[in-house]
Amino acid sequence: MRRWNGWGDESTSMALPSSAGVFLNEAIGEGHYLKEADLAQVVKSVPKSRLPEHPLISIDAEERVRHARGQSLPDYLAMRSGNIDAFPDGVCYPENSQDVKDILSFAQKHDVELIPYGGGTSVAGHINPKVSERPKLTVDMGRMNQLIHLDEESQIATFGAGTPGPMVEAQLLARGYTLGHFPQSFELSTIGGWIASRSSGQQSLRYGRIEQLFAGGYLETFTGTLELPTFPASSAGPDLREMILGSEGRFGILTQVKVRVSKIADKESFTVAFFPSWQQARQFCQQAAQHRIPLSMLRVSNSIETLTQLKLAGHEKSIKWLERYLAIRGCGEGKCMLTYGLTGSKQQISASKRQLRALFRQFKGVGTGSLLGKKWQENRFRSPYLRDALWQKGYVVDTFETATDWQNVDNLMAKAEDVVRSGLSQEGEKVHVFTHLSHVYSQGCSLYTTYVYRNGSTFEETLERWQKLKHLASDTIVNNGGTISHQHGVGKDHAPYLHKEKGEQGMAVINNLVEHFDDKQLLNPGTLVK
Repeated sequence: MRRWNGWGDESTSMALPSSAGVFLNEAIGEGHYLKEADLAQVVKSVPKSRLPEHPLISIDAEERVRHARGQSLPDYLAMRSGNIDAFPDGVCYPENSQDVKDILSFAQKHDVELIPYGGGTSVAGHINPKVSERPKLTVDMGRMNQLIHLDEESQIATFGAGTPGPMVEAQLLARGYTLGHFPQSFELSTIGGWIASRSSGQQSLRYGRIEQLFAGGYLETFTGTLELPTFPASSAGPDLREMILGSEGRFGILTQVKVRVSKIADKESFTVAFFPSWQQARQFCQQAAQHRIPLSMLRVSNSIETLTQLKLAGHEKSIKWLERYLAIRGCGEGKCMLTYGLTGSKQQISASKRQLRALFRQFKGVGTGSLLGKKWQENRFRSPYLRDALWQKGYVVDTFETATDWQNVDNLMAKAEDVVRSGLSQEGEKVHVFTHLSHVYSQGCSLYTTYVYRNGSTFEETLERWQKLKHLASDTIVNNGGTISHQHGVGKDHAPYLHKEKGEQGMAVINNLVEHFDDKQLLNPGTLVK
């Protein structure tokens, strides 16, 4: 059973070692646990539905609770406290394109706001109902979850838009293929959601971001069906796929998506190495990307994230031996951890290793064998479960991410970290902040920052602290050469900062598209643009 007020399955958890509590106490102080609401209590607070009856719609109170929020920190605090300001008036579960068309007609007729819902993993407020006089209906795409067709000659697979990551890969694996799209939300998020939010997977260095994988499909809109045919390339005017990518449910609802798949690789491995400093580690990644060494992923943690991960790993004796070894090899205080993936044929991987050896020598990297890489692979989708473990200790954790050009990486990372680290100083609170870069490109890379702070004395105070930190981080990013989002999308949380990136003309174009497809503002209002 999926957790109603946290991440993932109730049977899965990720415990913190005792050393983690000591580390956090020293870094930011002792945590403060806040008493939670229970599900039965929250279900009782759900108001009567305002929707007319419809055979596809459920108005069950618990279903409405479970679809009321995503996975942002404000969502988490709302669910934990039970203080939820708006619920969907109902949830529908379409099973085919005709069902979606029927729901669109129903919404137009009865002036109902529609919220497309994939895996419910949004961390930017995409799927949250807004308080308004109009009733709201969440459209859960989870029953449209099948591989519909696989064109093995062209390597194009057609899926129902509600297919979650594990089902995408399982259905392709049975035919010897992979999509290769592995965001951290992989176990819950859906293929349609990846397209709607312009998602990026952990191995995008090999397979590409979702915009490279998205080949076409069908979008149901108030103005009719928009078909996006598949072409390997086209110069026939603006690419309509690009219009749908990142549209976040404002133009219509994706029902079928066509994606470019690949044959399963012969071999795959993940390896961890260390560098003496951030500069050496970052330059290694930059050179690897610009030399186009065929890797499937590159991720490097700055020194604070490296320290934090080693502290949170447990196995204290093993970590001490590792640190002694690294110190002897020149990776002492200030060291940075790199995780990289090799995917392909035996010959391709051998060639990549030869190229990497030269870069390791140049930047004094130190390999650690295969054990840490295997551990990373085993736990690659489990990090979100740490939020619950930290919550039980009285702390909250959140992230923000961006992307920028190589020449601006150090500047932007330092400014964003500094403003968040000192963001609660007036409250007398410390914030623990650390960053890794991933999704490297020849031009630049993404920066993914995590921060931990203590709960306030109330849920309201804890949320106010987040609001302050979120604004400081977002404002710093858009005013210092970063995109407001590299992989999480815009949603409602990032919408106030989008104009800085798109400019007046760009925002006018987006708003005109919304007006064309949805002149009554019934499709996910408040998301992407207000």
